[in-house]
Amino acid sequence: MGTIHNEEDQVCLQAQELMFAYNNSLVLRAAIQLGLLDALCAAPTALTAGELAEQIKAADKAEATASVDRILVYLACFNVVRCSTEMTGLGGAVRRRYTPAPLCRWLTKNDGKGSLGPFAVFLGDPDHVLPWHHIADTVVSGDPSSPFERTQGMPFFDYLGKNQRLGTMFDHAMAEHSVILVTKMVEYFRGFDDVRQLVDVGGVEHVAGNMYESVPFGDAVLLQWILLMQTDEQCLKILKNCYKALPEGGKVIVIDGLLPETPDAKSPAARDAFTLDMCMFVLFKGKERTEREFTKLARESGFTGAVRTTYIFLNFYAIEFTK
Repeated sequence: MGTIHNEEDQVCLQAQELMFAYNNSLVLRAAIQLGLLDALCAAPTALTAGELAEQIKAADKAEATASVDRILVYLACFNVVRCSTEMTGLGGAVRRRYTPAPLCRWLTKNDGKGSLGPFAVFLGDPDHVLPWHHIADTVVSGDPSSPFERTQGMPFFDYLGKNQRLGTMFDHAMAEHSVILVTKMVEYFRGFDDVRQLVDVGGVEHVAGNMYESVPFGDAVLLQWILLMQTDEQCLKILKNCYKALPEGGKVIVIDGLLPETPDAKSPAARDAFTLDMCMFVLFKGKERTEREFTKLARESGFTGAVRTTYIFLNFYAIEFTK
């Protein structure tokens, strides 16, 4: 009976943890906004909540100390920071000291080497969170619009163009994320070595045009963070235009995630892939794809050569379609 009770308790606790998962991103966002993680990474020794409260210049130090302590002890449960405790001798009170855990640096300024911190701040912004409340409405309605468009009244990038605050926040998040990804791409991906003229759809030198209508000529076309925002029909339009723009032997290089065919609850990479898939659904009605689905898109748009995948970093792959 005891074993059954324990198993039932663990399963119910797992359900409760999932239910409260939104806490993780919002508490993390607060820690980043307060500069707590940057302060911990910059400190030569462990810091107390009181020492951190001094740095953020809060109006009420005692209240801020208690709040900072609660934020950090929470994040310690998720291995964002490390916590050590000591008895103060004052009525059994405990003093905690904090140091950064290894993943902490990826959420800080990180010495200019790229950071996920700005993305964490963007993801927790109310304008981004609100559309997630309308997933069920979107499913029931049959509306082809994304939850974001249904909620905010216009497509995601149109909204960013009108909302300077959120647009700036998103640009900063993408720029920092790109520093991480491009640095690792140069290190691990050799697919650019034989390319003389690369067409980056959405980056580098600006050439007026519409990727749904035509793509400039080049030896290779780079589609980074493009196809995941599109439906299959939109992807085919873009890829067929890429095919027309390429010489024989030319290639498209897609930078994207890869969905596993079967979800694996024990795999952080699988959870991350399906998390990003839901993000694409909410923002664009786009989606992540499996390697098989990418191959199908390649064949249907005319690419007959090998489809090669190279893992880069952070659950992103370089996927090459050859003409």
